[in-house]
Amino acid sequence: MSEHRERIPVGAALVAVFALWYFVFQTDLWNFWFRLSLSVALLALIALWQMPERATLFRFRAPDILWGALSAMVLYVIFWMGESVATTLLPFAAEQISSVYAQKTQIDLWLIALLLVFVVGPGEEIFWRAFVQKKLCERWGDLTGWLVTTAIYALVHVWTLNPMLIGAAAIAGLFWGALYLYRRSLVTVMVSHALWDLMIFVLWPLS
Repeated sequence: MSEHRERIPVGAALVAVFALWYFVFQTDLWNFWFRLSLSVALLALIALWQMPERATLFRFRAPDILWGALSAMVLYVIFWMGESVATTLLPFAAEQISSVYAQKTQIDLWLIALLLVFVVGPGEEIFWRAFVQKKLCERWGDLTGWLVTTAIYALVHVWTLNPMLIGAAAIAGLFWGALYLYRRSLVTVMVSHALWDLMIFVLWPLS
C-alpha cells in the first residue's frame, strides 16, 4: 500500500510536466522565458512538497561546487564538438540549432542569464534528479531509474518539435543523471546545469 501511495505523486508530476512543457513551447501566452521559469519553479515546488528530506537537500561541501563547475565545462565541450559533427552530417541541424536561440531577443540578455542561473537550472535539477530520478532509482534500481528518467526528460521536449533539441535533452539528461548517481549531491548537478545554461545560451552560444 505504501508503495502505491508513492507512485501517485511521481505519475501526477510527470503529467504536469507534459502539460507545462506544452504551455512553454506551444503557446504564445506571455514571454517565453517567463513561461519557462514559471513552469520550472512550479515543478520544483511540487518536488519539494513531496520530499520529506528537503531540509537536508541543499547541504554541500566545497568539492560539490567544484565538480559542478568542471562538469558544466565538460558538457559544454561535448555539445561544442557535437554541434560541429551534427552540422556536418545532418543538413537540417544548423537551422534547428539556430531556432533554439530564436527566443533570446524577447528580453534583455542579463535577465535571461539570471533566470537560467537562479531558476531554470536549479529548478530542473530539483525536479528531475532529486525527485523523479531518486524515486525511480529507489523503485527500479540505479541503472533503470537513470535511463527511464533520461527517456522521460527527452520525451517531454517533443513539444519543441525540434529533433536536435530532443537529442540534446537526452544527452544532457544522461550526463546529469550519471553525475547525480556518482556524486549523490543535488548541489553538484544544480551548479552544473546552471553554469552550462549560462555558457551555452548566453556566454558562448553555439549559433
